[in-house]
Amino acid sequence: MEEVGKPTKRIDAYAKVTGEAKYPGDFSFSDELCMKLLYSGRVHARVLSIDTSAAEALDGVLLVLTAKDVPVNEYGLSMYDQPVLCGPGSDKEGADVVRFEADQVALVVAETEEIAEKALSLIKVEYEDMPIVKTLGDALKEGATILHPGLDSNIFHHNVVRLGDVEKAFAECDVIVEGEYQTPVQEHVYLQPEAGVAFMDELERITIIVAGQWAHKDQQQTAHALGLPIEKVRVIYPAIGGAFGGREDMTIQIVLGLAVMRLHEKGIDRPVKIVWSREESIIGHHKRHAYSMKAKWGANKEGKILAAQCEIWANGGAYCYTSTKVLGNATLLATGPYEIPNVATDSYAVYTNDIPGGAFRGFGGPQAAFMAEMQISKLAEALQLDPVELRMKNLFKEGSILSMGSALPEGVTIRPVVERCAQEAGWKNTEEGWKAPQVPQSEDPNIKSAWGFSCGYKNVGFSYGAPENCGATIVLEGKGEIESAKLYHAGAEVGQGAHTVFKQMAADALGLPLEKVQTIYSDTSTSLDSGSVSASRMTFMAGNSIIGAAKQALEKWAQENRPAIGSFVYRPPKTNSMDPVDGHCNPNFAYGYVAQAFLVDVNTRTGEVHLKKVITVDDVGKAVNPQLVVGQIEGCVVQAVGYTLMENWKKKDAKALTDRMSTYLIPTVMDIPDVNQSVILEEADVIGPFGAKGMGEMPYLPFAPGVVEAVYQATGVRFHHFPLTSENVLRGLGKLPSQAVDFWEFE
Repeated sequence: MEEVGKPTKRIDAYAKVTGEAKYPGDFSFSDELCMKLLYSGRVHARVLSIDTSAAEALDGVLLVLTAKDVPVNEYGLSMYDQPVLCGPGSDKEGADVVRFEADQVALVVAETEEIAEKALSLIKVEYEDMPIVKTLGDALKEGATILHPGLDSNIFHHNVVRLGDVEKAFAECDVIVEGEYQTPVQEHVYLQPEAGVAFMDELERITIIVAGQWAHKDQQQTAHALGLPIEKVRVIYPAIGGAFGGREDMTIQIVLGLAVMRLHEKGIDRPVKIVWSREESIIGHHKRHAYSMKAKWGANKEGKILAAQCEIWANGGAYCYTSTKVLGNATLLATGPYEIPNVATDSYAVYTNDIPGGAFRGFGGPQAAFMAEMQISKLAEALQLDPVELRMKNLFKEGSILSMGSALPEGVTIRPVVERCAQEAGWKNTEEGWKAPQVPQSEDPNIKSAWGFSCGYKNVGFSYGAPENCGATIVLEGKGEIESAKLYHAGAEVGQGAHTVFKQMAADALGLPLEKVQTIYSDTSTSLDSGSVSASRMTFMAGNSIIGAAKQALEKWAQENRPAIGSFVYRPPKTNSMDPVDGHCNPNFAYGYVAQAFLVDVNTRTGEVHLKKVITVDDVGKAVNPQLVVGQIEGCVVQAVGYTLMENWKKKDAKALTDRMSTYLIPTVMDIPDVNQSVILEEADVIGPFGAKGMGEMPYLPFAPGVVEAVYQATGVRFHHFPLTSENVLRGLGKLPSQAVDFWEFE
């Protein structure tokens, strides 16, 4: 009966490859209406007036709504700082101001898309332009325009970490290295743009079929903005065409619900549908934050890192989204998986008029890891130590104290992970320490080859005291024996294979064959709150909730209750928020550990960086479905290739220039590594379900610094920002005129 550990075929595979699976945009009703949104097109302006009369008079238009029509005109995952619709007439202070180009000022519901588009063109909006806060430099300068009411600064969050005595420790260091680093914006580029349909169901619930990452949070935010009891809103996730954090913050959920509610008040109960174009999607949802960072690290001549001082500045864009949470991760991970006794870190989230920054695979980890791994590589060079050797001298071990003053949870496996990765890449552990392999060079003098190495760690689950729970319900039916089991779970399937893994874990927990387990997923009316599919948490959290529900159901079955229902909410060990003075806290209840090695060719004539081999070693605790684990690693690597080498987000005056796929390049089959080697370690987590821990984000964290280090080892040129496009590499090599990158103006 054991299903956990098998490469079971995905339960949604057939439907997806044949086209039977229905994504939100595939839901159609004979009487559906079309909704379109009017974007501001301005990055910072006050809306003085909106004249909708001509649009309302257009034949075929049923509804035109503006800010005055939103009951509670605010939403936001971390704080309610964003209007649903911008303009005059709402009670929300500051809602009459647009703060980025895709702020929405009106919605139209019409019989057809063509009519809705025509109606948008008839809406007359009068704006008063306001000063544009284009960059971090603009936001932080003296006398800067303040973007949100009630604030005296554009800094909306500040984390402080103090451990030991940094200044005293620096005085004892034999080597000190410093650096300034910038990491870029990244677009999620999921296959399915934002789409959805909403209607009033037979119980007079506003039912929204949409793609997201946390159905119950979408329900809660929608109900809040509409001024409704939460039970009057139902959210259903069908098939979802990718997410990567890009659906964690909402886009169309509230406006769909608003349209259905206002139509119902007029006696019209017809479904309302919206499908964004790719261009609307690119400017309409958040991006990976651009970070600017400074670091100063010191070590003694034996290679022990004694002190680290870090500054982090996150461009949060126009609204908070998850900036505060992302910054929390970056604050902790700024010093990497290394035991450093003296740490001083200050991190800031800052409002600008950019498209908001938010969740993206790694959630602040890739930005912080870039700084941390660059610093330790510089220290290794300064100390004339092998980069693996220096890491091994400083890596976490059981009982290590984090920069936030608490001990790591049991199960610290970064050392075996690093050892295995180094061995796979050809490093040797000699009597003199770890030694890197020799790299054969090409006969072409323009091609330079080298290895790079990097490692990292990341939280599993929500951090810093955020409420963390996950519920599951199992119903057992039959007479003499269990004939069927039904699993109800809200966890989203965003392409990672979660629903297959849930079913495998349920079958194992119940001792039933897989075919006897039926699954009902991602519907707020049938499932308990699962929490978000983010933070590498869902396998860990869902598995524990499923085990608990199975235990309850089996106990009731043994008592001859028919049907036997088990309903269980799993709550992991508690975490707590950062102390405002020194940041000390217990930030997370579990972590994942990863190491990577990169063999690159750099063409010094063309600037091309070619990835010959990428080795990823990931401790997953227990591979519930090994095939899906490998798929997650490989997909993560390919996405990180784009981040590191190709995806070059451009803007001007806080407006996107790369607003379509033709100008935003992502990896194709021709751009992926020649060899993408995935090594799975299974060091069971003591509180993970079947020993499993999350891993879907881990390979992203060390990727960029590892590639940059390999390029440095090949060429002798170290890059402090990326992507390493051919043009940027040639500038670094002196083959093209250099362009200075200002710390504050980096975009």
